[in-house]
Amino acid sequence: MPMKFYHKVESIQFDDLMMILKVDNRTYTFQLKEISQKLLDANSKERKAFKIICSGYGINWPLIDEDLSIDGLIRTYNQLNS
Repeated sequence: MPMKFYHKVESIQFDDLMMILKVDNRTYTFQLKEISQKLLDANSKERKAFKIICSGYGINWPLIDEDLSIDGLIRTYNQLNS
């Protein structure tokens, strides 16, 4: 049985205070202070060292021990922008 893909994560980019997530052909922009203090405090190397986990279920940053679910990020985006 083929593995189920939850989300197709196309890119993750950062500037000083923001994360830009492109997933499922949509772009979401987050202020880091709204989603993760660890990412806000992380340096560029730590932010870039991520991996997609569980076929697009989430994102892991092993250098800072942070995990975020894609569904949770999308929910947060919708709540903040509704």
